[in-house]
Amino acid sequence: MRSLLRFLRSGKIRPSASVLIPLIAGLYVAVIILLPALEVVSGAFAKGLQPFLDNFESEELHSAVRMTLMMTAIAVPANTIFGLSAATAIARRQFPGKAFLLSVIDLPFSISPVVVGLMLVLLYSPTNGLLGGIVTSLGWKIIFSWPGMTLATIIVTFPFMAREVIPLLEEEGWDQEEAARTLGASSWQVFWKVTLPSVRWAVLYGLILTTARALGEFGAVAVVSGNIAGQTQTLPLFVEDAYKQYDTELAYGAALVLGGVGLVSLLLKLLVEQVIGGNKETEPMN
Repeated sequence: MRSLLRFLRSGKIRPSASVLIPLIAGLYVAVIILLPALEVVSGAFAKGLQPFLDNFESEELHSAVRMTLMMTAIAVPANTIFGLSAATAIARRQFPGKAFLLSVIDLPFSISPVVVGLMLVLLYSPTNGLLGGIVTSLGWKIIFSWPGMTLATIIVTFPFMAREVIPLLEEEGWDQEEAARTLGASSWQVFWKVTLPSVRWAVLYGLILTTARALGEFGAVAVVSGNIAGQTQTLPLFVEDAYKQYDTELAYGAALVLGGVGLVSLLLKLLVEQVIGGNKETEPMN
């Protein structure tokens, strides 16, 4: 061992940075991501294909999938509308509080999702929430119900659309939009026929990220849901609950479904990046 160290110190072997850096990065990815992913696949099929398929007959799993899809179906369109509106206002307008709005958009990136769930509980709890009395008088139930879970999902996912669209709008400028207005187009016509087509790939990219984040959200939803099996349990919560109940094959199977969704999102993300890169290369020079 000492002779090997002396040999390396002598300078006779000096690995090139172009080889060493990719090697370190590859090992890091393998240890942090690939090995755990392979463990999930191995655990899901530990007893064979048929037991793996039988796990998907669980009614609680079906309920968790339905709840996850419902929240995603609400959160993604809501954040798409908000993201496009906020991006257009920030990139095309000057108004008081613009910097504050940008900070608020970035807020879910800086705080824990568990804190987001706690804030919703402190607001809407029927016992001691700030707005609990109003919610109760209206006959609404937000905490430990799907509305609170949906609110939590919306909050943790709303930065993605805006943050994808804003840089592209600022890069594109507004010459085409001003030309359209000069020709008599209304604000809605400018948005639908000029602004939106110019950022369509960024919108698609934001949709992919928002959907993937909504499907996999755990922390904020765990706080406001109560994690009631068959009622207020999403797919990530179901994975945790099944694992705690020592139903490891079912937990691994559900986790594999979530991992598959993440893999599809990654492939779509790469495809969109390739399309955007190809479009930039084929654009004529001004």
